[in-house]
Amino acid sequence: MSSGDQILLGDNLELMSGMEDGAFQMVYADPPFNTGKDQSRRSVKTVADEEGDRTGFGGRRYRTEATGSTSYADVFEDFSDFLEPRLREIHRLLNETGTLYLHIDYREAHYVKVALDGIFGRECFLNEIIWAYDYGGKSKRRWPAKHDTILVYVKDPARYFFDSTEVDREPYMAPGLVTPEKAEKGKLPTDVWWHTIVPTNGSEKTGYPTQKPVGIVRRMVTASTRPGDLCLDPFCGSGTLGAACLELDRRFVMIDSNPEAVEIARRRLGEI
Repeated sequence: MSSGDQILLGDNLELMSGMEDGAFQMVYADPPFNTGKDQSRRSVKTVADEEGDRTGFGGRRYRTEATGSTSYADVFEDFSDFLEPRLREIHRLLNETGTLYLHIDYREAHYVKVALDGIFGRECFLNEIIWAYDYGGKSKRRWPAKHDTILVYVKDPARYFFDSTEVDREPYMAPGLVTPEKAEKGKLPTDVWWHTIVPTNGSEKTGYPTQKPVGIVRRMVTASTRPGDLCLDPFCGSGTLGAACLELDRRFVMIDSNPEAVEIARRRLGEI
């Protein structure tokens, strides 16, 4: 981490209120989804043990040990009262060329969009991005929900920065319908992003509940910022925005009220 990067512990509303107008080129906000549940994740490791309860390659025996867990309560008595003042601070903190990416649950997205229209103005709505994935349970009583919504708003629709030239490209679904050159290069992503979750055994995994993959945040940072620009994440969780910024030579400020999240983010990014 550079000396300018910060991971702050505290109430993001209070901390943001002390920051300078227009300080950030991009804000990525992934607030609690208000599911009414306790979000938790249990970390485990596998240890060789002749008396273990699991059999691996070559008949070797193993046992599973818990190494820790993380959790937080994802419920608010009035979600709009919690989120709206924070969205107003985010609007104030965005640069005139800046962009907000608000990562929100499909059950709350329509309420939040109405609030954002009132704060930013409907003309500042840029995109509704659908992040689609395939994991977890599959209900047989309805179409299984396998997506999150990312609402994209700009501070000024006449001045916002967007550069798709460096964004990672995707394979064409029908490569035979384009030239071989185009098929090899791939196409720009649309507003539907097919991207896996953080792999269970991947090096990216921190063990933090609801951790988002760096691949989707990297795409936002690449398109909406330039090298050296300052980005904000007021609900940093495991620190995915910081990981993307370090990779892309951007600066960041991240905030979380959960000491456990701040510790995980600092450790992940090499501060402690």
